[in-house]
Parts: sequence; structure tokens; C-alpha cells
Amino acid sequence: MSIFGKIKDAIFGKDAKAQEAPQTAPSGAPKANPGNAWANAPVVEKKATPVVDVENHLDSMPGADRLNWRTSIVDLMKLLNIDSDYESRKALAQELGREDYSGSAEDNMWLHKRVMNELAANGGKVPADLRD
Repeated sequence: MSIFGKIKDAIFGKDAKAQEAPQTAPSGAPKANPGNAWANAPVVEKKATPVVDVENHLDSMPGADRLNWRTSIVDLMKLLNIDSDYESRKALAQELGREDYSGSAEDNMWLHKRVMNELAANGGKVPADLRD
């Protein structure tokens, strides 16, 4: 599993899906027109995907009060019980599009913002000050 996948699973839950499976319309839905083949197709409704408040979820985790997860990629990964060594951060940076990751403070700040942006893009509610 990708490192970002581990981060996402740790925050959203392992069974979280980007979209829920479609549900058929209730039996009280209007009847289809028998002369129109497309009208005979079942009516499909999508269930709303619950939005995860990333900030509140991370704040409620044990150890959040001792770690600077809001600005530190290392502390964020530690909070989520994901290996935060250089090799793991480099692999995460490569997953997220940065091939020249050196582990510098600037690279780590970029990586933290990028992770927060990706969490937001995958359905998380992430405050603007934690994103780009």
C-alpha cells in the first residue's frame, strides 16, 4: 500500500471509499414509461459520502497535544503511527509528484502542504491554513 494510502486510511478509516455504492430508488419512485427502453432502467441515487473533518480527527487522536502535526510532516506521520524516516518521506514525496526530495525543511513543508491538499481532494475537510 502506498504511504499516502496509509495516511488516508488512518484518517478516513480503512473501509472509506471515495464514493459510496449507488442505491436504487425507493419503491415509491415514479414508474417508467414502458415504450421507452431508457425509461425502464432503474433509477439510481448516490448516497452522500460523509466528510471527514481532518483537523478535528487529528486533534482527537492520542498524542496530538504533544506533536506539532499541523506543520510537521514527521509529527503528522508519527501521530498516525506511520514510519516517518527519510526513506518513507522520500517515497511519499515521489508518490505526490516530487522526484527531487532531499529531506530539507523546505521539502518537508512542501510535503506537509501536499498531503493536506490531497486529503482535501479525497473528501476531507481541511482548513485553508493547512493547505496551499
